Amino acid sequence: MAHFAKVENNLVTQVIVAEPDFIATGALGDPASWVQTSYNTRGGVHYGQDGQPDNGEALRANYAGIGYVYDKVNDVFHAPQPYPSWTIASPTWIWEAPVAYPTDGKQYAWNEETKSWDAVTTGA
Repeated sequence: MAHFAKVENNLVTQVIVAEPDFIATGALGDPASWVQTSYNTRGGVHYGQDGQPDNGEALRANYAGIGYVYDKVNDVFHAPQPYPSWTIASPTWIWEAPVAYPTDGKQYAWNEETKSWDAVTTGA
């Protein structure tokens, strides 16, 4: 069994588990609209069952989720762009803010207007 993403207009609309032969039969429509994805691939790295990188094949950079983008030219899946100022990084195909996330242990939220991280305060 393998995971397959249905891609319509470059967007993932469905993700299923199926045998490759079943996809190839056309039982779910045009087989070309189904693209294999790997549940164990994140950020261009393949992870084993223990959650650690295992040097396996990182299929299409990221596991496809509904609403994800399939970039046919680069043959990768990635999340939709979260903010206009963010850029996507290769080979991870993960969106990055123009300013690094602070590393002081506090929680932050991105502020697109100021292009900065705002500390998140929680009510007492």
